[in-house]
Amino acid sequence: MKRTAAFVSVVFTILALSGTSVARQLKGHRQQAHTSLTQPDQVIQWNQEMLGLLQAPGARPATIHPTRTMAITQLAVYDAVNAIERQGKPYLFHERASRDASPDSAAASAARTSLLALLPSQQPAIDAFYQQSLAQIGSGRRVQKGIEVGQEAADTILAARQGDGSAVTPPLFIPGVGPGEYQLTPPKFVQPVFTQWPAVKPFALESGSQFRPGPPPAVSSARYATDFNEVKSLGLMNSLTRTADQTTIGRFWSAAPVQNVWNQIAQMAGTAFHNTLAQNARTFALLDTSLADSVIALYDAKYAYHRWRPVTAIQAADTGNPNAVSDPTWNPLSATATDPSYPGAHADISSAAATALADVLGTDQFTFSLSNPTLPGIVRSFNSFSQAADEASASRIFAGQHFRYDEDAGQTLGRQVAGFVAHNVLEPRSGDGRDREHDESHDGGRSLRPAA
Repeated sequence: MKRTAAFVSVVFTILALSGTSVARQLKGHRQQAHTSLTQPDQVIQWNQEMLGLLQAPGARPATIHPTRTMAITQLAVYDAVNAIERQGKPYLFHERASRDASPDSAAASAARTSLLALLPSQQPAIDAFYQQSLAQIGSGRRVQKGIEVGQEAADTILAARQGDGSAVTPPLFIPGVGPGEYQLTPPKFVQPVFTQWPAVKPFALESGSQFRPGPPPAVSSARYATDFNEVKSLGLMNSLTRTADQTTIGRFWSAAPVQNVWNQIAQMAGTAFHNTLAQNARTFALLDTSLADSVIALYDAKYAYHRWRPVTAIQAADTGNPNAVSDPTWNPLSATATDPSYPGAHADISSAAATALADVLGTDQFTFSLSNPTLPGIVRSFNSFSQAADEASASRIFAGQHFRYDEDAGQTLGRQVAGFVAHNVLEPRSGDGRDREHDESHDGGRSLRPAA
C-alpha cells in the first residue's frame, strides 16, 4: 500500500547564525494544521544540531569539507539504530545489539560520539545538547544499552576513516597559462580550496574518478561561446537582461551552505512522511553519504580539468574564442568561489541530494518552501526535490559563478553518484515494508500535497 503524508508547506529557515543550535532556531517557525507538532525524533534533532555546530567559527579545520563530518555522523547514527532495529544492511558496524536496547539513546550517543571526535572545540555545546536528549529519552538499563551501542557504532566508523586522505596538507595549486586555464580569482586571489580532496577515500564509490565527466567544451567551440555570452549577460553584477526573479534566485542560493539546505529539506520530508526513527536514520545516512561522495567526485573533476571561472574568462585579454568578447570591467553578482569552475558544486550537490531523497522516499514530489533570515521577505517554493535542485543549479549562472556547461556536468555527476550509493550501501533487508512501498512507487511518485 502506498503511503501519503498530510503536509502543508512550511517556511523553513536556512542557517544564518553561526554556532547556534538549529533546534533552538526552529522553535519559532510557523507550522500549519496538518504538520506534526510533536518533538522531532533523535535523528532529526541531532541532524539539526550538527548543522548549527558546523557553522560555528573554527569548529572544523578549513581544509576538511563539512560533508565528511555529515556522512560520518549520519552513518554512525544509522549503524547504531540498525544494530537494534535490524531493518537494513549495516554500513560497517555488524554487531547485533540487544532488542531491548533503546534505539533513541543509540542515535543520540552515536551522534555525540562522532561529533566530539570531529568537532572537539564544540564539546560544551555537544555535551549540553546530549543532556537535553537524555532528559527526553529517560534513563535505565535499556537507555544505557543504547548508549553503548551508539558509542561502539561511532567508534567503528571513526576508526575506519582514519587515514582517509582528508587530513593531508592540501597541495599547492600552480595555475596554468592561456585561455581556459584556472587562475586565482578576485578580489583576494587566494589559493583554491580542497586541493587534496580528489584523493580522499570515498564512502561508497570505488574511487573519486569513478564517474568523472568528460572534459568541458574547448574554448574555441561554439558551445563555449554560447555559454560564455550567457553568463556574461545574466551573471553581470548590474545586469540589464537578468530578471528580478533570477536576481533573487542567484542571491538566495549563495546565502547558505547548499549541503545544509538539503539536510534541512530532508528534515521536513522525514516529518511530513511521519518516518520512524529507523527510516530517518537511513534517509540521512544515504543523503549525506551521497553528498560526501559527490563532493569527492566533484573535486576530482575540478582539479583534473582546472577550467577557469567566468570572472577570469570574461576579463581576459584573450578569451580563446572570437565569438566570446572580453570585458575587463565585468564583475559577477556574487563573489566567486575559490576553486576551478568545472563541474559546478551547487549542481552536483543538489542533484545528488534530490536523487538520494527521491530514491529513499520513493517519490520526487514534495511541496515545501525555503526562506533565509539574511534575505528578509524572500520565500522560494517548490513542488519537488528536482525542481529545487534545478533552481540551485541555475542560480550559479545568474550569480555569475559558472558557465552552463559546468552546471550540466555537475547535475549529471550528482545523479550518478547518488544512484550508485543508493544501490550499493544500506540496502533494506528483505521484507522491509518501507522498501516494498518504494518499489510500488515507480509509477511517477506520490504527491505530498495537503490532505483534503
